[in-house]
Amino acid sequence: MTRGGKHNDRALDPERKCIVTGEIGPKAGLIRFVVGPDGTVIPDVLEKLPGRGMWVTADRAILEQATKGQFSRSAKMAVKVPDGLADEVERQLVRRVADLIALARKSGIAVCGFEKVKGWLAGGENVRVLLQADDGSSRGKAKLWTPQGARYFDCLTSQELGLAFGRQSVIHGALATGGLSDRVVEEAAKLKGLRETDGGNGSTGKEKVAR
Repeated sequence: MTRGGKHNDRALDPERKCIVTGEIGPKAGLIRFVVGPDGTVIPDVLEKLPGRGMWVTADRAILEQATKGQFSRSAKMAVKVPDGLADEVERQLVRRVADLIALARKSGIAVCGFEKVKGWLAGGENVRVLLQADDGSSRGKAKLWTPQGARYFDCLTSQELGLAFGRQSVIHGALATGGLSDRVVEEAAKLKGLRETDGGNGSTGKEKVAR
């Protein structure tokens, strides 16, 4: 069930039950929510807030269902669901993914730019993640390839990917194997679920939000 794109060495992650679908799976594929002191549902993307967690599959349609009474049923009390909760989760996930990519860049396991990424792919660098901007040229993106065993994501805009790399705009990026890259995979997979259409690819039709 999980959309978390988990790596094999993290197969023992704790499992959680989605309050909407009832399915149980590794928590890497779900988003945690808690009820604040004022009875408002709060997304806990970092999974650090106190209180009993309510877990929802990282899928926009499922999250929208959760706002229609599922949170109150799970909390066993009337709760307040903020307007645009799914959009707020999306914004937080964008920031989370961008922050993790920035950490990977500072650790020396991430590069950006067509030639540098192509050099990594052609030179046998152990690439874990290939990142390409959703709004980049399809022709340009098709010239790069995802290595066997690596993950591909195009759930960020060129502006968002640029922020992650400390630039105004980035179309192509790559991350080498490492713990930070595995975390990018998990969080980017959640973001992809929030931005996918029912058809499976592309954005939700809403303008994507920069940090």
